[in-house]
Amino acid sequence: MADGRPPARPGQRKRDLRRTLLGGLALLLLAGLNAPAALSFARAKYHAYKIAQPAYQARYGSWQRLDVPGEYRLNAIHAALLHTGKVLLIAGSGNSQAKFDAGSFDTVLWDPVKNSFKKIPTPEDFFCAGHSQLPDGRLLVAGGTARYEVLDGAVRKAGGGMRVKNESPDRAVTLRKGTVFRSPTGVEYVTTTAVTVPRAKREFKVTYFSGGGMKPWATKVTAAEARVFVEARKDGPEALTTQAAQYRVVGLKGADARNVYGIAQRISAEKQDFQGIRAAYEFDPLAERYVPVAPMKDARWYPTLVTLEDGRVLAVSGLNDVGDVVPGDNEIYDPRTKEWSKGPFHYFPTYPALFLTQGGKLFYTGSNAGYGPAEKGRVPGLWDLKANRFQPVRGIEDPDQLETSSSVILPPVQDQKLMVLGGGGVGESELSTPRTAVIDLGAAAAKGSGTPKAPAFRPGARLPQGTRYLSSVLLPDDTVFTTGGSRQYRGRGGSDILKAQFYLPRKDAFREAAAPTVGRDYHSEALLLPDGRIANFGSDPLFGDKDNTRLGTFEQRVEVYTPPYLLGRGGGHRPVLGAGPKELDPETYAATFRTEDARRIVSARLMRPSAVTHTTDVEQRSVALTLTRGPGTLTVRAPKDPTLVPPGWYMLFAVDKEGRPSVAKWVKVPAPERPTS
Repeated sequence: MADGRPPARPGQRKRDLRRTLLGGLALLLLAGLNAPAALSFARAKYHAYKIAQPAYQARYGSWQRLDVPGEYRLNAIHAALLHTGKVLLIAGSGNSQAKFDAGSFDTVLWDPVKNSFKKIPTPEDFFCAGHSQLPDGRLLVAGGTARYEVLDGAVRKAGGGMRVKNESPDRAVTLRKGTVFRSPTGVEYVTTTAVTVPRAKREFKVTYFSGGGMKPWATKVTAAEARVFVEARKDGPEALTTQAAQYRVVGLKGADARNVYGIAQRISAEKQDFQGIRAAYEFDPLAERYVPVAPMKDARWYPTLVTLEDGRVLAVSGLNDVGDVVPGDNEIYDPRTKEWSKGPFHYFPTYPALFLTQGGKLFYTGSNAGYGPAEKGRVPGLWDLKANRFQPVRGIEDPDQLETSSSVILPPVQDQKLMVLGGGGVGESELSTPRTAVIDLGAAAAKGSGTPKAPAFRPGARLPQGTRYLSSVLLPDDTVFTTGGSRQYRGRGGSDILKAQFYLPRKDAFREAAAPTVGRDYHSEALLLPDGRIANFGSDPLFGDKDNTRLGTFEQRVEVYTPPYLLGRGGGHRPVLGAGPKELDPETYAATFRTEDARRIVSARLMRPSAVTHTTDVEQRSVALTLTRGPGTLTVRAPKDPTLVPPGWYMLFAVDKEGRPSVAKWVKVPAPERPTS
């Protein structure tokens, strides 16, 4: 054990627990039955005794607090499992204005096997970025925070978006952070970030006449434009304006002074939202460092990044560089060129849950993390990227409560069923729903059954109560583990839910699991580890008490859940996979492993590792494999369909008839060949 003491024998543990229980009951009798503190103490002792019993754990599982040294504790906003088996925990500024102002950004790498930690230098504020697993095992991280919000009533300096024009076709112009714009009336405004304005576009035009004459060359120059947020240099109402005006850039001289200027429509003292950044990086799991790549065209805060079948990544939505929801300008990252290109246009609210489905279309479940108008972009649907057609799917119960809901593509992915769990009203609504809903895209697209059915949601088993921010994790036994959340917005009113349960897709039913001891709401994450356990991080409650009088603090404790399949289900040992290849055969998508447990193994799953934030994890998926048993070997084969199995690293679990998984083997699924141009 960590403290050097030998582990207690089972009989000794029972005697110790019995003494603890009897001691608690004795204290209760001494204090009297009407003493609330003593009663609570005794109940806690009894609960600790009960949940430590092997029979209880074999049925419900168990939770364990992770011992995280103080210097490695952080506000975990993002969590991603890497193919090295380590977990990348990203905070950036961690929802801390003080850390943002100080330029102090955090990332920690956790090794679950050694329970060791390492700080990673963090070059940008990745707070509320997006992320996606790349085919080579790197993690793409894009977007983050350029500026924190300022709430209504707290805005001291008027601010708004400034459109910066450049009429010079000869050169781009970069204005540093702090550049001053002066209005026609002399009021001055300062940029909050740097901005680069491209060169103006120059077009040459010549006109030919029917008689053979020619009009001389004519030149047309179209000004280039970029946006930047500005705020008044001084407090006061004189900086407020609703009139469009042209602003001079203070300090520019000569041609630049003539060619570069600003135009603003409105400068106000209303709430100023978060603003995003364009920066993009790949995290290298082997070198354990961030590597810069080309920035995005649009700044994004709260974007979703979703892997496509060819290994490229689509970035959608987010708040831009002036705090507006990106109006539908999406872009695609190519890991071969490290560049971004224009993607299909479609509007979504921030952090939309988009899943790659068989055939290459994306299904939007309606789950999202919040920013955006209540009446726009909230309807689920099937998005054909190639034709850029979006087919709305209506009929889900409580359609006005999809914000902060959880979504998964149910196991195995070949079934093409997606599930939405819980959620709440838009913004700081008090509404929350226990609704779950399932949509069967496989049945809707089935061939040979006449006219394909229009996809439709059906009601699923209900959660125990209305739940926002529920974490949902796919497991190798084809169940879904759900935990945490809160009834109200950001846990208001002490509404964190200390419950966990398994969803059984084939029975459409929930089964109780052991209750966590740490509440998890906004800014929390959960993910599957290679040993079959589930790690839980984060939580950012708005208040720290039921009366909403004390501000909340970020939850830095980490809990790890051990499912019943690792705690004595059926007796015996878990299956073991031995030596085998690190990559599936590119022609057959098969791999053969040595094992003495081939006859015991009844199923195998490829599990794509998570990259999760804000209840949004569009990476995880579980792929059923076909099995061929040989003398001391097991051959597994995946479907050769990159829309079902996108390229990249996966955890390979072998599962016995009791549902016990092996420790995962990391296996790479090759990327399909793509044209070079």
